[in-house]
Amino acid sequence: MTSENPPRRRLRPRAALAGRRAGGDEHRAVSSDLPSARPHWAARIEDVKNRLIASGLRAVGWDVRLQPYTGYGTPSRVRVLAKALYAPPRTPADHHDQPVHDMRTMAVRGFRSFASQCAPRERVRIDVGERSFTVRADRAGIIDAMLDVELTPGRHEAVLSTHAGNAITTDVLVFDPAQRLGLVSDIDDTVVITWLPRPLLAFWNAFVLQQSSRKVVPGMPALYQEIARARPGIPFLYLSTGAWNVYPVLRRFLFKNGYPDGPMLLTDWGPTNTGFFRSGMQHKLRSLDLLRTTFPELRWLLVGDDGQHDPEIYGGFSREHPEAVEAVAIRQLSNAEQVLSHGARHAEADERAAGRTAVEGAGIPWMEAPDGHGLLREMRERRVLP
Repeated sequence: MTSENPPRRRLRPRAALAGRRAGGDEHRAVSSDLPSARPHWAARIEDVKNRLIASGLRAVGWDVRLQPYTGYGTPSRVRVLAKALYAPPRTPADHHDQPVHDMRTMAVRGFRSFASQCAPRERVRIDVGERSFTVRADRAGIIDAMLDVELTPGRHEAVLSTHAGNAITTDVLVFDPAQRLGLVSDIDDTVVITWLPRPLLAFWNAFVLQQSSRKVVPGMPALYQEIARARPGIPFLYLSTGAWNVYPVLRRFLFKNGYPDGPMLLTDWGPTNTGFFRSGMQHKLRSLDLLRTTFPELRWLLVGDDGQHDPEIYGGFSREHPEAVEAVAIRQLSNAEQVLSHGARHAEADERAAGRTAVEGAGIPWMEAPDGHGLLREMRERRVLP
């Protein structure tokens, strides 16, 4: 199924940006990637590699282009997300920002999503509402800035640029303060079948599989559409340990299969300031905690699966912050999916039982089913949905 109205293609205000530079206040915003006192040696090697490649690309005429990600926030504070990447000479400003409804670009091998070169520490100007900010990308080229603004609830546009003539726009969703319920959904094996995280299969799905070959989890689009109808204006956010490199593919997948529009909270693969790889669990826990503090008035419906630690993550969050959780819904993986995910069935059962105990011990409804149809029945029986 597809959404009735595709998101409109955003205008690229190149000339208009120059006029806006004359007005507005200048502010500083700090990236979310704060360096440690002694970065991990793998991170230092990657930094050297990025500097050498960047120098070579600039020498042959390549320039930085920005890839925008949907942001979100409150009327007084928003989170703007994007990534700075290099692009060949004479490419347009929106080179890394193709329209979501253009499905032809999805028919590529996954490795191409990881072949781009980031532009670390790039200086970026952000214009949102009547205010202007200057931020810097982190060591992986990610722009992740929390900005103080004055906006009304609804969809807004922020203008991001590295210099005059190189501007793109990105959507920022400002949630209504009157809303009392939000939904956070895992992606892998919750809305899309990926058969992760076993290493060989993860490699196959991320780097080899045709991007358009990904399969939808049965009944999940219908479930989310029913939630959106029952709770008008409910914010949807998609939280995953997947890399920002696959953002365009995932966004098109969600659009193509009729999932409600909403920001995605992904992460960066590769060395960090503290180790070889980022912790997926820590990424999810930090994201949930940021949502809790940003939207203290919201209670969250947490949706995930029992294949990638979601029961443990949601259980711990519910135990620590029961006031922030409305209910937990877990999609049960099949026996084959569990074996491929964990290598054994009992590991999943123990983790799910511990998560359920923590959630129900906090007085929060716990629901589980093998697909979206079953979860919808569970939500109605538990009166989470009318």
